[in-house]
Order: sequence, then structure tokens, then C-alpha cells
Amino acid sequence: MEYARGGYQVLGIDVDVDKVSAIKTGKSYIQDVPSELVSSLVQQGLLRAMDDFATVGEMDVVFICVPTPCTRSKQPDTAYISQAAHELSSRLRSGQLVVLRSTSYPGTTREIVRPALEASGLRVGEDVFLAFAPERVDPGRKSPSFREVPVLVGADDSESRELAALALSAVTDQVVPVSSTTVAEMAKLLENVFRNVNIALVNQLALLCDRMGIDVWEVIRAAATKPYGFMPFSPGMVGGHCIPVDPYYLAWKAKEYDFHMDFIEIAARINEDMPYYIAERVLLLLNGRFQGRVPRILVLGVTFKRDVADLRYSPATKLIELLLQRGVWVEYHDPFVDTLVVGTQRLTSTPLSVESVRSADCIIIATDHTHVDYQLVLDNGTLVFDVRNATHGMAGRAEVIRLGDGRSWRAISNVTGA
Repeated sequence: MEYARGGYQVLGIDVDVDKVSAIKTGKSYIQDVPSELVSSLVQQGLLRAMDDFATVGEMDVVFICVPTPCTRSKQPDTAYISQAAHELSSRLRSGQLVVLRSTSYPGTTREIVRPALEASGLRVGEDVFLAFAPERVDPGRKSPSFREVPVLVGADDSESRELAALALSAVTDQVVPVSSTTVAEMAKLLENVFRNVNIALVNQLALLCDRMGIDVWEVIRAAATKPYGFMPFSPGMVGGHCIPVDPYYLAWKAKEYDFHMDFIEIAARINEDMPYYIAERVLLLLNGRFQGRVPRILVLGVTFKRDVADLRYSPATKLIELLLQRGVWVEYHDPFVDTLVVGTQRLTSTPLSVESVRSADCIIIATDHTHVDYQLVLDNGTLVFDVRNATHGMAGRAEVIRLGDGRSWRAISNVTGA
């Protein structure tokens, strides 16, 4: 969109025909991009979309922006990158610049994309040019703007690096060149692993605070008053297409060098365990309160992040799956998700009302969307388990237990008589 707004002729290629159709009709399927802007650029002939690579040879610059998921066994899945590179190879022409933007392990550009492109008979750095420039878009974030976020550009030859820097400077105020594609790839992983490790730290601290009867949220607020040497992170469940995945990409690549990223893998496991911990806490809190009937749980928020309509690797989905496996009646409310598939079940978002809140034996705030009436929840609910501290400073008739506030162990003891 930024390139089209700048007057460049932009072609979007996607195998998803629904997305292609949406662009052609001037509709946006991305929350942060208004349909009015899409429609205007399509009408001006600056934005087109196709579901094949037929005209990719006409382009001067090609960005590869495909998914890089993990397999079920936590192995990198670079099939989409490989497929896109091979599709390009058969249509590549001299003078084109190809830039990989998908996050992957260090060496991906050099080991997967470059050989695929050179299979065309054209040489990278001489006939065609290749770089890696990791994406830094944060869905839902308004500030800093897209243009204000610096872009890293790494290439394995000086001309590719210079051309990529020029191409990216059209849509960002600052381009940061680095010496190679692998440096840029490693830097992107460091950005995401940094977050994952620090979230794991506060998650483990939250579990300890629960046992010690200390409020982890108060601890974090207190530590954050230090003006240097500390950066606050919040406990909770980790999701999205980057943070839960990227540690495994780095750990997998490290093994090639007989190096084991134990620290990073432990952090990833801690964060992956959080839905299990929360499900266990809630079930223990409900244990013994009901005789002869199935408890009803209402989950508020199922996207991986506040105020975004993105379900990729959403831990709330895993939480719901765990509760359903244990025979609990589960409903959810999310203003961004109308229907949700969990295992073999299809759930529909329940309207948030006095009736839906009162009918729930426990309400779990899994994702803290801004436009949710938490006061209604507190005024009409019975038990609220607040994973995100969304109800901080609020009061009502409901019993509120927050993740890591030191109260869940005491509450469980009171219920079970332990």
C-alpha cells in the first residue's frame, strides 16, 4: 500500500483467490488498511492482484512475503519460500531485484532462495540481485507509523545491498544496511527471541508469585520505576506468527553447528505451557463448586493479541481446546472473530450481555480487547480469571483472580479444604 500511495505500479500475487478477489473489488482484508484506500488505488491503476506468476517478469522489484510456520514437531517449514523462489526462477529476467521479507533461520536466503534463482541461469550479484529485509510490522500498532520504523537490509554483494536499500528507502525514513543476508536474518530472530525470553521470565515469576502470595503485577510496576537497565514485560499467553515460532527456527539451525540453544528452548517451553497452567488453575478453582452438572466457562478474547483479528498460533484457542477435552462447557466472546474452529468443533461468538455473564460459572479474560465492557463482567459475573490484568483498579460483585496475583493458590485451598 505504501508503494502504491507513492505512485509505484504494484502487483500483489497470492494463491488465496479470495484475497485476490477482495483486492480487485477494492476491499481490504487487513484490519490496519482501510478499504477506501484500497479501492482508490485500484481505480487509479496503481494496485493490482493476481493468483498466478504470469506477469512477474514485468516487475523491477519482487518481495517474497510468505508464511514460515513450524511443523508439529517444531521443525522449520520453509516450503512456501522454496515454492515462491522456484516460481520466480522460471520467469526471472536480468536486472530484477528479489527481496525476501519472511522471517526464517540464518542462511535461508543464501541456501534456499539464491540456488532457486540461479537455476534460471542468471547469476545473483551480476545478472539479478538478492537481499533480505525482515518485516517489522506490528499489527494494531498506530505509532510509530510504517514509515517511521527503520528497515534492515542485508545482502551478500554490495550492488544487491545498494539496490535493496534504494528500493526500501521509498517507503521508510531509515534504511539500516548490514553486511550479509545472514546478519539480517539473525537480527530479526534476535528481536523476536528477545521478547519470547523476557515473557518467559515474567511468566515463571508469575508462577512463583502465585505460590508465594505475591502480586506479580505490582512487582513489575515497582521494578519499572527504575529509569535504566529494566524493560517491563507482562506475563500471559504468547501467540502470533513470529514470537512462538522463531525460537525453534534458531534452535534448529544451531544444531547444524553442534550448538544447543537450551536457554531459548526452555523459554519457549515455559510460554507454551501457559495455556495448560491456566486451564489447570481454572479447573481446580471450579472443583467441588458444582454437583451433578457441567461447569460453564466463558472465554473473553481468542485472537493472539489485543484489538487485532488474527488467530495465528493463538494460545486462547489452545486453552479452549484443553477445557473442552476435560468436558467443560465453553463459550467465547470476541468482537473480531465471529466463528472459531477448535479441533472438530465450530464455535460461534456469544454476545456479551448480562445473561451470558451470569450464566457462566467462570469467565476467563484471555485477550484484553479494548472495547469489551469489563465492568459489566465484574458487576454480573461470579468468578473471573484475568490472564491479562485487564480489570486492574476495577471492582464489582465477581471474585477476581489475576494470573500471578498470589490469590489462586489460596482460593483453591479454600475450595478443596487443603
